[in-house]
Amino acid sequence: MKELQKLFNRIVQRVNINLRELKFDVSPYADALIPPDQMNKFYAFYGITPDHPLDLHFEHSALAGSYFLGKCRVRNSLLYKSDIRGDELKRKNDVRKFNSFTITLTKDEIIDIEDSALVKTLVHNYSHDPETPEKFFIKDTLAMDYANIHGAPSDGCFLGPFATVDLTTMRDCVIGAYSYIQAGEINHLKVDPGTIWVNSPGNFNFFYKYPQEPLAHYVSLSPDNVPWGILIDFIDERKDQFQRVFDFVNLDTIESVPETASLDRYAVVLPNIKIADNVLVAQRAYIENSSLGKGANAQENCFIINSCLEGYNVTAHGAKIIEARLGSNVFVGFNSFLYGKKESRLKIGRGCVIMPHTIIDVDQPLEIPEEHIVWGLIRNSEELRTNSMSLAELASVECSFTKGRMHFEGKGALLVNAFKERIQHILEANGAFFEDGANAGHAQRNQKLSLNTIQPFQFGEMVGMYPSIRILP
Repeated sequence: MKELQKLFNRIVQRVNINLRELKFDVSPYADALIPPDQMNKFYAFYGITPDHPLDLHFEHSALAGSYFLGKCRVRNSLLYKSDIRGDELKRKNDVRKFNSFTITLTKDEIIDIEDSALVKTLVHNYSHDPETPEKFFIKDTLAMDYANIHGAPSDGCFLGPFATVDLTTMRDCVIGAYSYIQAGEINHLKVDPGTIWVNSPGNFNFFYKYPQEPLAHYVSLSPDNVPWGILIDFIDERKDQFQRVFDFVNLDTIESVPETASLDRYAVVLPNIKIADNVLVAQRAYIENSSLGKGANAQENCFIINSCLEGYNVTAHGAKIIEARLGSNVFVGFNSFLYGKKESRLKIGRGCVIMPHTIIDVDQPLEIPEEHIVWGLIRNSEELRTNSMSLAELASVECSFTKGRMHFEGKGALLVNAFKERIQHILEANGAFFEDGANAGHAQRNQKLSLNTIQPFQFGEMVGMYPSIRILP
């Protein structure tokens, strides 16, 4: 048996052992997860900057099409077109506070991936587990297409397609397709597809669950089939454009990009775009016939098509915006799908919060008033009324309320403030407020990024695998 298949079998077995108490078998989902004949066709690549430690260690792993930045270690793992982005890892001597505890780091934090298979998965941010402040671990974990592991250490878990775990440590859990979890710590939990759960114990608890039949049209998963649905089709229709940016060593420079903005070498940018100062466009983003105003950003796996973002917009990892106009300071959460049409455009007012994993798919023009929060499945104005409210109304909640399929407990003002603080942090980290040499962020620092490729074995028992490599300054 070739080494690639042996490694894959080992990973599946280890994940299954961890999930035995949940009686969940990942084997049927894993069979078609990584095409073995593709693993030697794509190079891996890594970034070098003066702002991030260069310490990469790859051992007995396959890395096809994956990207690495910062301090990373990968052992006995299969990564297929995944992004391991360590540009926000904690640094030596950083001081972190957790409740009444103060922790000073004695070394730089590392992303440590072991015995795991990640397919088109984003790993980003720093570990929010106070027990391991210097290690963002991903162990015995299998993540499917377009999952996000965001500041979320994982041990013995399965993530379905388009699932996101955010700022949460998870152990021995199954996260269903298109679910978003931000809950601090979860253990031995099986999460149904389309579950949106944001929990800060003692402060607030937001819970929404998609109706399963409509959700299945957008993303579905079954043991006898690969992921399918509108979201998969939408991406597949544009995959040839991404192949081009990987096939060519040098691409034409886009002269209209300001000196304070950053357009990643591995982003797809098609004609008629406008990029203002301090804009960040990350790798694997897709921009077509759109304008991004000052300080806006398009993070990994974002699609912005025939749309206008007025400025200081956050388009979080995997979000998609089509035929829409967004006012300033609009936040669009992870893997949201905002699908206006040419004759029925979507308009979102200033200061709105689109919750992670929101689907807005309209055949009539729809306008969301400014300073509103929106969640769930919205296909018309009636569903908008059920699945939205003003931020001021939410901030006035003192106990609990239910609206449609959404249930909220706690103080609404704390959730509103948490979102505002996080949006401000994202804009600052991305360099949206850069001016006169001050407040630099990713948009400015990424201009100093150089990229290098590494190649797998092409023949023999080791085909598709990568040699053990240690890359240091």
